[in-house]
Amino acid sequence: MSFLELLRTRRSIRRFTAQEVEPEKIETIKKAVLMSPAGKHSNPWEFIFIQNKSILAKLSTCKEHGADFVGRAPLAVVIAADAQKSQTWIEDCSIAATIIQLTAESQGLSSCWAQCRMRLNSDGSSAEDIVKRTLEIPEHFNVLCIIAIGYKDEERKPFDDSKLQSEKIHDERFNNSKIQ
Repeated sequence: MSFLELLRTRRSIRRFTAQEVEPEKIETIKKAVLMSPAGKHSNPWEFIFIQNKSILAKLSTCKEHGADFVGRAPLAVVIAADAQKSQTWIEDCSIAATIIQLTAESQGLSSCWAQCRMRLNSDGSSAEDIVKRTLEIPEHFNVLCIIAIGYKDEERKPFDDSKLQSEKIHDERFNNSKIQ
């Protein structure tokens, strides 16, 4: 499969089968994410791979909306960073999250991102703080997101080239006439 085809077919999947992710696929994801680029090669990120069902269930409640699927996934990866190591930790972790998702997809797995940074729980507490307490992440670290991974139990159509927002592409300079 070409890289463009991988991008076309990768969709956010929130329903997973009960099938466990094979250890060799997890190892491939671990290797790939450690090759993620980072500003000035600072590598401020840390990755916590979770398969324990009770921990996944706890993480699925870290914020009011949009994390429940984590509890139904056979695998999740929490991406945290030592913000003191890099001013670009958000960008570095975002790139790493994308590497995780594309590597999972290339192996026949599906995934979905659950944002934690700047998100709140229903009681008003920080989703980041809940994740940090649950996983014993040091206080000076920040948590960007949780990537849920597994075998999909839902179908989503690939991107349709005719529906891509080509007006978002500008050549040579920003073209205001494209903006509605």
